[in-house]
Amino acid sequence: MLLIGLTGNIASGKSTVSRLLAARGATIIDADVLARRAVEVGTPAYDKILQRWGPDVLAPDGMLDRAALRERVFADLEELEELNHIVHPEVIRLRDQLVGEAHRRGDRMVVCDIPLLFENDLAGSFDRIVLVDAPRPMRLERLVRDRALHEAEAMKMIAAQMPAELKRARADYVIDNTGTLDELEARVGEVWRELEEDARTARAPALSAQ
Repeated sequence: MLLIGLTGNIASGKSTVSRLLAARGATIIDADVLARRAVEVGTPAYDKILQRWGPDVLAPDGMLDRAALRERVFADLEELEELNHIVHPEVIRLRDQLVGEAHRRGDRMVVCDIPLLFENDLAGSFDRIVLVDAPRPMRLERLVRDRALHEAEAMKMIAAQMPAELKRARADYVIDNTGTLDELEARVGEVWRELEEDARTARAPALSAQ
């Protein structure tokens, strides 16, 4: 099994790349999905968040109001770090559980979609790292246009992440998402073929010395 870390700063197009990899047969483990599971009503993380930030971050149905919580923590990096400290250990536990299940099934290619892979020092946990990237002005435009965020809020979210330039230097593969969907799919296809070769190499037994 080849374990791949897929990452990219906000609005880079990482989710689209994840779907394209899934269509090619990869098992996808999405950190955002796990983060929602980690803070469901009644979980330890939910209780800690409620104790720390109070009922103002709850929706009328008692679930976390993710937009309200995001507005609170992205205004203060210390609060963002505190939230990450609460949520990430549970996300890691859930991810390890799913990776173990994939390994037991014999899945060939497992992709963990993790926005904050480098920020949380997780690069060493994976066989290969794939980074999806786009220029900062383009990502800002996407956040404002596609997610209906105010520009100031979008800029705070971008600033809270490690600069993409530092991530590019540490990634095994970089997928630049600056063109059309067809161009993105073509680049994903190139990376997929290289990952398949990586997986074959990893499975091939070493030749004994003659």
